[in-house]
Amino acid sequence: MNMNTHQQFRLIGPAAGVLAFTGAAAIMLCNAPVLAGGNGGGGEELPEYIELTGVVRDFRERNHADGHTDFEMRPTAGFGQYCGNISPSLSGDGKPVFIGEGWKIRNQWKDSSNRDICYLLYDPDLGDTAGSQGTSNTGGIHTESSFNQWYRDVPGVNMSAPLTLTLVRGDDGSYIFDDKIDPEYDALGGFFPIEDELYGNPGGSPDRNFHFTFELHTEFTYEADGAQVFKFTGDDDVWVYINGELVIDLGGVHAAQSQYVDLNRLGLEDGEDYSLDFFFAERHRTQSNFRIQTNLKLESVELPTITAAYD
Repeated sequence: MNMNTHQQFRLIGPAAGVLAFTGAAAIMLCNAPVLAGGNGGGGEELPEYIELTGVVRDFRERNHADGHTDFEMRPTAGFGQYCGNISPSLSGDGKPVFIGEGWKIRNQWKDSSNRDICYLLYDPDLGDTAGSQGTSNTGGIHTESSFNQWYRDVPGVNMSAPLTLTLVRGDDGSYIFDDKIDPEYDALGGFFPIEDELYGNPGGSPDRNFHFTFELHTEFTYEADGAQVFKFTGDDDVWVYINGELVIDLGGVHAAQSQYVDLNRLGLEDGEDYSLDFFFAERHRTQSNFRIQTNLKLESVELPTITAAYD
């Protein structure tokens, strides 16, 4: 059924009651602001929660007649975390670029507080511990062409819809979305935002929709004295870019993994606005974990046109 997506809205996924518009600027809604100390900057008013709207795309798994080769793909070097397969910089249209020069992680790169970090942020002068590379491998990504379909609408290959996440402010002033805390995702047993929607559940056990990607584009203001951080924990693939440069690389088909970003490492200018672009993929049926924690006051930016939402 064809509809004009620029004039349509719908409720989508477990963020019940959240109104998200397709092909239009995403909305950030919040409760009455409260005064917060610490990360808020001395009595600055912070919202109790932030809502961020991105695009979820549903795929059929590889053994389906119209399935995508990268979904339910076991990497030839085995399940695990793979880095270096995606370019350190976004493409001209704001998408991650497959370069296929990656490798399986043998040991994690860590900062001086023993937190896992992206290999690109490693700095021995800051007391970081170097990780190590294992087998060269693309981490279950077939080709550049197959990867280019992950975060673009391709009729007949994927279907798309808006998806809103609610990040709740904690006592320390940071904002958290965690599938294990959110009551509706917790009831589903994981991050399953399109249960029985779009292509629907594929069957099997457990009967969950395990084959999708999520793309989110946001902005924030950098505060040099704000101790600003961003952390993600989850599976499978996740890539996060700040100011167009890769700061989290959790590629591959793997159990939940974490990486931590200290924004003071990135050479940003105090008081300037910067982009944060987030790309997620769930590709394998066993579990789906998703946790964002940050003290950045993120705001959604305009959604791309969603051409396959009603394919």
